Amino acid sequence: MFEIGTSLREARLRQGLDFPELEQGTKIRAKYLRALEDEQFDVLPAQTYVKGFLRSYAEYLGLDGQLYVDEYNSRFVVGEEEQPSRPRRSAPPSRGVQVQSRVVLLTLLGIAAVTALVIVAWTRGEPQKVPPMGLGTSTQTHTPQTSKPAVPVNTVRLIVRAKRGPCWLSVHRGSATGSILYQGTLEQGQDQVFRARRLWITLDRPENLLMILNGRTRLLPVGGVKTLIVTPRSIRPAV
Repeated sequence: MFEIGTSLREARLRQGLDFPELEQGTKIRAKYLRALEDEQFDVLPAQTYVKGFLRSYAEYLGLDGQLYVDEYNSRFVVGEEEQPSRPRRSAPPSRGVQVQSRVVLLTLLGIAAVTALVIVAWTRGEPQKVPPMGLGTSTQTHTPQTSKPAVPVNTVRLIVRAKRGPCWLSVHRGSATGSILYQGTLEQGQDQVFRARRLWITLDRPENLLMILNGRTRLLPVGGVKTLIVTPRSIRPAV
């Protein structure tokens, strides 16, 4: 159990994002994003909007959207279903009604049988054309994929993961004099997610890191302290 709003706010501040930028990236109005961070869910039109906006906002910040929806459901959604009332037992129908019901049932069965015969005869008259299947042809079942919020082409979404060991790094927004987004040591197995138009990164032991830029894994130069410039399309050494 965790605080939904506090967790979202900390993730946003850690990445140095403001509400106008988030509104453009998530397509969610800023007042709704503030309501999510303040846990004022009654500001949103309905619970369906709360869950959808909560999932989109969390995933945009690099968090697990389903985890936040589950936490919201467990704390704020009351799902009590009404117990169905027992139907009252009606008196058994009279014999005359039973006979009439049987006549109606037999009539309906007869109509259904005639309809089925007509359909079978029409189907046999025009055989379906089945396209030939060549050798080695297999039928593939396409499973629907969950859509994720698209990253704007002019925005950097960088995942930095300490895959082979610890690594110290300092991440600035834009340039070496920009605001600091992160400074510290990533231990093996830890990762950080950054969003900006441009990043300036200084690090040691780059061979221990894995960087994923806008969904693509990028190779890093090996050895010593490195300073890198990250744009939406490339990671290159700073000159």
